[in-house]
Amino acid sequence: MTIDIAVPPDRIEDAASRRFWPNRVLGDYLDAMVARQPGKTAIIDVRSHSGAATRMSYADLERASSRVALGLSSFGVRRGDVVSFQLPNWWQAVALFIACSRIGAIYNPLLPVFRSRELRFMLSLAESKVAVIAASFREFEYADMYAQLRGELPALEHVFVIGADAPDSFERRLSEHPWEEGIDAGAAFRSMRPDPNDVAELMYTSGTTGQPKGVLHTHNTLFGMLEEYNRTLSLGSDEIIIQAAPIMHQAGLLHGVLMSIMLGATLILQEKWDVEQGIRLIEEHRVTHFQAPTPFLSDLVNSSLVERQDISSLRRFVTAGAAIPRVLVHRAVDRLKIDVISAWGMTEFGTPCCTRPGDPPEKIFGTDGRPTHGTEMRVVDDQGERVPANVDGRLEARGMSKFIGYLKRPDLSVSGAQGWFDTGDLARMDEDGYLRITGRTKDLIIRGGQNIPIVEVEEQLYRHPAVREVAIAGMPDARLGERACAFVVLNAGFHLTFDAMLAYLEEKGMAKSYFPERLEIVPELPRTATGKIQKYKLRESASRFAEVNAGERV
Repeated sequence: MTIDIAVPPDRIEDAASRRFWPNRVLGDYLDAMVARQPGKTAIIDVRSHSGAATRMSYADLERASSRVALGLSSFGVRRGDVVSFQLPNWWQAVALFIACSRIGAIYNPLLPVFRSRELRFMLSLAESKVAVIAASFREFEYADMYAQLRGELPALEHVFVIGADAPDSFERRLSEHPWEEGIDAGAAFRSMRPDPNDVAELMYTSGTTGQPKGVLHTHNTLFGMLEEYNRTLSLGSDEIIIQAAPIMHQAGLLHGVLMSIMLGATLILQEKWDVEQGIRLIEEHRVTHFQAPTPFLSDLVNSSLVERQDISSLRRFVTAGAAIPRVLVHRAVDRLKIDVISAWGMTEFGTPCCTRPGDPPEKIFGTDGRPTHGTEMRVVDDQGERVPANVDGRLEARGMSKFIGYLKRPDLSVSGAQGWFDTGDLARMDEDGYLRITGRTKDLIIRGGQNIPIVEVEEQLYRHPAVREVAIAGMPDARLGERACAFVVLNAGFHLTFDAMLAYLEEKGMAKSYFPERLEIVPELPRTATGKIQKYKLRESASRFAEVNAGERV
C-alpha cells in the first residue's frame, strides 16, 4: 500500500498566498549546505556505554544518505511507500530520514521501547514495506522480535538489521553497498523528488491516553513550522544542538534532525539520556541549544556536576510537552544562567507556540508562550465559544503546521468549524495572547460538580522541599464522582506524610476543596519514552483505591 492523501487545494492556495510554506524537502536543505560548507560537521553520534563517537561532515552525510536512498529504491521502495525504522539516536536514523525524502517514501519512526504488541498494530496499520532495526539495544534483541512478527505482516518485504552479521544486514544491503556506481544519482533523485505537499511522515502519537493514532504530515507542514520557530528564537547555523530525547519521536526529530539540517548547524546525538554524560558533552562540544522534556531539565538542575563542568556555552533550553512546573524554570534560570523557553507542542502540530528570549519575567515564569506566525490559538468553553482572558477552557489551534489526517481513521476529524482543531489540552490565555497549559481534558477532576485545578495543586506541591516530582489523578467516588490522589516521588533523604501534605497546602493558602484526598509515595512516575507522564496509568492505579486515606475529608 502507498499512502496518497491530498492536501486540500484551498489550504495550499491559502498557504501560498501568505507565504507560510517553504516548498522544500529535507534533501533540498542538505544539498544547499553541501554546496556551501561540505566539510562542516553535521553530526557527532555518541554511544552511551563506550563513549565512542562517529563524526560526519555534511558531505559525509550526503554520501551516506544517498547510498541508502538508492539502496531502498533498488529494493522496490517507491513514492508513498512506508519505511519504518526502530532505532536509537544513531547516525543511521538521520541517513534514513534524508533517504526517504530523496525518493518520496514516507518515514515512520518507531520508539525503541515498543514491543510486539505495539509493533503488530503499528506496522500492520502502516502496511510498512521496509523496516530497519538495531540488532540489539539496551540488552533487547530486536532481530528476534521481528523474525516472529514477520509472519503476521504480509506487506513487510524487507527487514534490514544494523549491527548484524547476516545477509540482510543494513550494512551489507544499504550503507556499504556501492549503489551509486554507474548511476547518475543526481538525475535519479531529481526524478524521484517528492512534491513538498506530499506526505513525508507517519508518526504515531505517544500513547499518554491509550491507543496511538497515526499522524500524517507533509514536508511543508513540518518545515513551515520550523522556519517560523527558528526565526522566533533567532536560531542560526552557528548553533551546536544536542539531542538526547528520542529522535523517533516528533519533538526529537523536529528539533534535532530536521532543524539542524535546515539551519546548517551541528547536531550532537546522545544515544540515551544520561545527565552526567550529557553535561560532559555540553562542555566538550560547546553546545548552545538543548530542547527536551522537563525531566531532562530537572536532571540538569539537580546535578552537582554542573558546578564542576564548564557549560557556559549553553544559551537556551527549550522544554515542552505537559504543563511545565514554574518552580523548575526559576531554578534553571538561577542555577544554569540560561534562557529557558517554555513551549507548547503536539505530534499533530509540531511546536508552534513558545515564549521568547527577552520576554518579561511574568511571561517566562508564568506561561507556555504565544503562537508563532502562521498559527492561531484560542480557548473555548464546552459550547465552542471563546472564553474571557484568564479563564480556563479547551485549547483549540489552527494554522500552517496542522497535520493533514490520521492514517485510516476518517472518523477522527482533522478540523472542526472554521478549521479549528481540539488539542485535548486545557488552558487559559492572558490579555497578551500568552497561554498557560492547565491540564488535559482527560485529566480533569470534577469533584461534586467543582473543577479541581490539577496543575495549580501540582505546582504548589512541587515547591515542597521533599517533593521531586508530583502528578495528581482522579479516583472514582460513588458520591462525589471523583476525588484526587497525589502521586509523589520524593527527594533523597526526605519523608512526607498525608497529614504533612495537607498542612503544607493549608499553610500556603490553598482552598481546602482542592486538597488531594490520598497520597501515594512512588519510586517513579510512569512516562512515555519522551518524558510525558502517563496520567491514564495513574488513573488506573487510583481507580483501585476503594477508600481515601485516613485524614480530613473535604
